[in-house]
Amino acid sequence: MSDVYKGSCLCGAVTFSVNTFSDQAANCHCTMCRKFHGAAYGTLVGVSGLNWTSGIDCLKEFIAPNGTVRTFCSECGSSLGFRVSGAPLSGIELAIATFDCDIPVVIDAHIYTDYKANWCKLQDELPKYKKGR
Repeated sequence: MSDVYKGSCLCGAVTFSVNTFSDQAANCHCTMCRKFHGAAYGTLVGVSGLNWTSGIDCLKEFIAPNGTVRTFCSECGSSLGFRVSGAPLSGIELAIATFDCDIPVVIDAHIYTDYKANWCKLQDELPKYKKGR
């Protein structure tokens, strides 16, 4: 039997569970991630076995000019995930801060650092990529 990791948006209208996580999870400093998450960077991870357990009707999407899709809760505005152009909802990378429990994810890189905020200082030893990996 596999583990189940649960998460939700801020208001709890959207809930989900997953079974496994990608081996790679990065802090993304691109302008869109910073604005979408309202933070110095967005931290997302690919998942498997995603099950939207409630609130799928509350999911809304913003399609950026480059075709990437940002998914959020229409009730509270919580940033839930990201997917590349053309990927189905099952191919979403979820924001790790939306999980309601400890998850077995290790952040392994900073990506798109060419776009990082000037006030954000990267003082850790993680690999840093000017664009994607």
